[in-house]
Amino acid sequence: MAFKKEKKAKVSDFKRKLVVKNDPKSPVSEQYRTIRTNIQFSTVDHEIRTLMVTSSGPGEGKSTTAANLATVFAQQGNKVLLVDADMRKPTVHYTFSLMNTSGLTTILKKQSDLHEAATQIDSSNLFVLPCGPVPPNPAELISSRSMDEFIEVALNEFDMVIFDSPPVLVVTDAQLLANKCDGTVLVVSSNFTEKENALKAKEQLTASKAKLLGVILNNKKQDKSQYYYYYGGK
Repeated sequence: MAFKKEKKAKVSDFKRKLVVKNDPKSPVSEQYRTIRTNIQFSTVDHEIRTLMVTSSGPGEGKSTTAANLATVFAQQGNKVLLVDADMRKPTVHYTFSLMNTSGLTTILKKQSDLHEAATQIDSSNLFVLPCGPVPPNPAELISSRSMDEFIEVALNEFDMVIFDSPPVLVVTDAQLLANKCDGTVLVVSSNFTEKENALKAKEQLTASKAKLLGVILNNKKQDKSQYYYYYGGK
């Protein structure tokens, strides 16, 4: 069964900028490619195939980071699935102008399957799975056997699965999901994220036995440039 092709939906005129797609030669895009390389070489024991992107709190850029990372991994030739696992405040469907009538939640509830709910973007190696309808029990769904089964199915179809998760300090969802992933990256925003919150987020991820690969500094202005840059590392 084939995946759906991208079909633009009039859900909103709000769209986060996919800089690696719209401006691939920019300093920001180059930094995303550097982060991609750092992730690939972050472990020597096993390949990173499931990656969770999170932050300590809202508004720090985790969803934009997840979307751009998924895009650069796909540009490298990997077949990538970007999953909106933020069942509290999903935004990935806005980023790619997709409908959110089906997605991760409908798959976990056995109301649809991966081929029905995921969409191929621009005939590329990137596929996007929206959140789907917001459920009343996100934490229970993330910790369910259905989530384990979904990850297993997704890894049979894709080289890499990237999860955009809720912020760590807001709900327990991220800690539950991090335990199921090969690696986690924490996004912090320059002059916005409080140091204490970043440390608390790191501690909570470590306590949940997450494999924290590093931290991405977001919205750090580069001297004498109109661009922002990002970098990763513990």
